[in-house]
Amino acid sequence: QVQLVESGGGLVQSGGSLRLSCAVSGRTFGSYAMGWFRQAPVKEREFLARISSSGGITDNADTVKGRFTISRDNAKNTAYLQMTSLKPEATDVYYCAADRSVRGDAISDSYDYWGRGTQVTVSA
Repeated sequence: QVQLVESGGGLVQSGGSLRLSCAVSGRTFGSYAMGWFRQAPVKEREFLARISSSGGITDNADTVKGRFTISRDNAKNTAYLQMTSLKPEATDVYYCAADRSVRGDAISDSYDYWGRGTQVTVSA
């Protein structure tokens, strides 16, 4: 069973930065593409970024390009989301997800495993 645990969320002022981590259990982390999403109550889950299993291909949503960076360390079974220039509207629960495909996808239904999320709150 693959388990994902997010960390690194918290309270930050507008314009600040946070780095989220996603620790993944199991020996097959290097075979999964990884993605980051966020969701607020009564809203749909929003795609933020994805990274291929090798880390060689990344893709960001237009809304966060230039401000959010996805990365991974396969030796540590961990994926990351570096977030800069945060705005109050970024306040959400942030989720990481693992996809058994090599490239990953921007569609949440494509992912096979999900973490429980970490809260990010950006104050004005």
